[in-house]
Amino acid sequence: MSENNDKRLFLIDAYAMIFRGYYALIRSPRITSTGKDTSAIFGFTNSLIELIRRERPTHLAVVFDVGQASIRTADYADYKANRNETPEAIKIAIPYIHRILEAMHVPILGLEGYEADDVIGTIACKAEKEGYQIFMVTPDKDFAQCVTENIKIYKPGLKGAEFEILGVEEVKAKYEIEDPKQVIDFLAMMGDAVDNIPGLEGVGEKTAKKFLKEYGSIENLLANTADLKGKLKEKVENSAERGILSKKLATIICDAPIEFHQEQYDLDEPDFEKVKEVFDEIEFRRLYENLYRAFAPKAEVASPNGNSTPLKSQAVKSGDQSMQLDLFANFEELDQAMTTKETVSDNDHLYQYIDSPKAQYILVRNLMAQNAVAFDVEMTSLDEMEAELTGMSFSYKKGLAYYVPLSKDREEALQTLEIFRPFFEKKEIVKIAHHLKVDYKILKLYGISIEGAIFDTMIAHYLLNPDGRHTMEYLAEMYLNYKPITLESLIGKKGKNQGSFETLSVEEQTQFAAEDADLTFQLYQLFAPQLKIENLENLFFTVEMPLMKVLAKMELEGIALDKKWLEQESKDLENDLRNLEKTIFEMSGEEFNMNSPKQLGEVLFEKMQLDPKAKKTKSGQYATSEDILQKLSSKHEIIKHILEYRTYQKLKSTYVDALPLQIDKDDHRVHTSFSQTTAATGRLASVNPNLQNIPIRTLRGQQIRGAFVANPGNKIIAADYSQIELRLIAAISEEENMIKAFQNGEDIHASTASKLFDVPLEDVTKTQRSQAKTVNFGILYGQGAFGLAEQTGLSRKEAKEMIESYFQTYPKLKKYMANQVVKAQEMGYVETILNRKRHLKDINSANFVVKAHAERNAVNAPIQGSAADVIKLAMIKIDQELTEQNLKTKMLLQVHDELVFEAPEEELEIVKTLIKKEMESAYETTVPLLVEVGVGDNWLEAH
Repeated sequence: MSENNDKRLFLIDAYAMIFRGYYALIRSPRITSTGKDTSAIFGFTNSLIELIRRERPTHLAVVFDVGQASIRTADYADYKANRNETPEAIKIAIPYIHRILEAMHVPILGLEGYEADDVIGTIACKAEKEGYQIFMVTPDKDFAQCVTENIKIYKPGLKGAEFEILGVEEVKAKYEIEDPKQVIDFLAMMGDAVDNIPGLEGVGEKTAKKFLKEYGSIENLLANTADLKGKLKEKVENSAERGILSKKLATIICDAPIEFHQEQYDLDEPDFEKVKEVFDEIEFRRLYENLYRAFAPKAEVASPNGNSTPLKSQAVKSGDQSMQLDLFANFEELDQAMTTKETVSDNDHLYQYIDSPKAQYILVRNLMAQNAVAFDVEMTSLDEMEAELTGMSFSYKKGLAYYVPLSKDREEALQTLEIFRPFFEKKEIVKIAHHLKVDYKILKLYGISIEGAIFDTMIAHYLLNPDGRHTMEYLAEMYLNYKPITLESLIGKKGKNQGSFETLSVEEQTQFAAEDADLTFQLYQLFAPQLKIENLENLFFTVEMPLMKVLAKMELEGIALDKKWLEQESKDLENDLRNLEKTIFEMSGEEFNMNSPKQLGEVLFEKMQLDPKAKKTKSGQYATSEDILQKLSSKHEIIKHILEYRTYQKLKSTYVDALPLQIDKDDHRVHTSFSQTTAATGRLASVNPNLQNIPIRTLRGQQIRGAFVANPGNKIIAADYSQIELRLIAAISEEENMIKAFQNGEDIHASTASKLFDVPLEDVTKTQRSQAKTVNFGILYGQGAFGLAEQTGLSRKEAKEMIESYFQTYPKLKKYMANQVVKAQEMGYVETILNRKRHLKDINSANFVVKAHAERNAVNAPIQGSAADVIKLAMIKIDQELTEQNLKTKMLLQVHDELVFEAPEEELEIVKTLIKKEMESAYETTVPLLVEVGVGDNWLEAH
């Protein structure tokens, strides 16, 4: 903003901003470890901190509605009567937001009987007289009536978009009026559905703007209704009284009984300690850092040593010492001093390093006598394939842990590891770790195999709270009220001056590594009994833990890549891109930078005029995102080519050019990592590189699979479950019509089409099958008539009729879906066939949008999760059979419902039969599970 005025008052419309923050996070809400939805608190507080950081207001206040706006309901009882009930997450949020504002020393305003709008309007007018520039922070259009040369609307952007400031000229242009005060007449004429202001009958936005140009005000319009014609004249005259009432309701009161005492609005430095207490309670770790930094430029000056030091002194406690804020040079030091959680410095513990073989033998003897031991390994790199071990730590009692440093000399390190082999191989001891797969893999590379009972605290927490976060730091803070040492605090921040773990003193290494083992053991003590209570032990011990070992083997094995194939694919894509570019330039009549949204927008919307109502982003350029372009595809053929260009470009940069860089220099294979704790449904995720997102619906996307090859003498086998989710929902819902179709080996989409369109199976057309397929999968994902219409090209009415017909065809499926929602409402969660839980906290929400999203998950999550359960069971059994039969075939990849193997040619027949048998019998259902198995020199041929 360009204003340099040193008296700049920001008035925040609290509820408008709270609702905005809540809905911005509706698809990925913030949930605490105790299941509390903090989205509204986070959204609002984050916006407030960002506002302070960006705008540096001199004065600030937050304005709330207090009780009913009786000043208006006295005139019109139905004012705002159509509002939905406030979502629970927002009701919960208000007390926390009040506490945060109080701790931040931000004034909270409100006036019984009046709306927040009236308080903001009144304070703005009074502050203007005192020489202030005022910014009303709100997305609410009603405030446009208050805009003057010194009073403006500050409209925050959504989803990271730029904010927008509306002054006099912007308001005049937006509403096509001469004076911002005419916004009142505009609202009076067209009404406001949000506030249930009735307006004039038959008058919408366009007509209201036209009337204002002609008559200037609603009073003048009503005095000249003789100029109007036909039905509109009749409607306007009949609703004249309603229009005058609407004007009164829409007018923001600027003389409410509230005073402006400017000294109360000074933006003061927060009470950081009190803010931190609230943030700790609701698990806002990073937001506290943002808050501190938002005030840092105001609160800090350069100290003689070049560091920044806060100006104000404020006593805080660290252990028994009284410290001052001005002792701290950065956020991390301040945070460490102010934390209310225990740390290694004030917690009773005994951490010892064991660096002689004699002492290590004694330690192993102790470990061998335990029922359960937590351990952790330290490595030189996060990549196990290139990392070297630097040490190990062990703990079997809270506060007690041992650290074993390992020599940089590989032979000496192997000798030390040999001492600990009996511990790792003793099957009766439960070996516990956090993210155990990492430890398992590097120990395997050093020749040590972890045998017997295992327990991963990260996966345990994932099963207990699949939507939560699972890092060690987070879990320690949330469950143990303990703040662990960060590696950065020991080796420095990322950059060229950052140190490494192995260069730390053995004492420092001990504190860090032993603490990890200690905390892991404490988390095990919490999570192990909880798994039993939640009936998750079977899923954890018979599926997730054995699967962890299978995945580790797959990751270590990797898959070979044909670099020449990718080089050729890159050249082909480059040629395609140039040809597409040429076609696009010919169609548009000019050359421009295809990668510039600004230039593309100007060509499509200014030169070619493809959409006269084209939207602009906050930065002033036209929006050209994929969904916007998709809607324009029927307007001009150029859109199809632009979308194709973007697809090819993404394929080239994300996969074709990037994959060769991921090839391991030693074994020349690509090693992806599979995450068991990313998707809340139970599905596996693939990272570094992500091989699950390789697009297969286009020929170009499929071509990339041709680069994944078998070594000479071997073949690639791809085994894919056919329509597993549909088969599972048929079995689980006990829908006989669907079960029968599967049992008879019918094409389920054709079978569904036959029933939907009432035609013999052999007469089903390609279009009918396609529409039936869309409905089949759409039902799984809770698709309504609107979504089905968009996908199939049917009208909304036709789509609605098709869905009704579908449920008549499959009545038990409809009943199952309804029962799932009821079950979720009663229990708060739904389950898969193996009792994997998906908690649905919003299932009883009063907000329709939120509730509908939870209801869709109530139906879909058990089906997606059950499909994940089935393929996991298959992977475990196949791995077991390959090992027991001493076969050389290796499982390499899991991608959605598909498994990829590399097999010696002489094992092909036996392995193909084995894989198909184990996948199809992984879980017994009334509907046969069908697996298609293919073989080839590469993944493309095999699929």
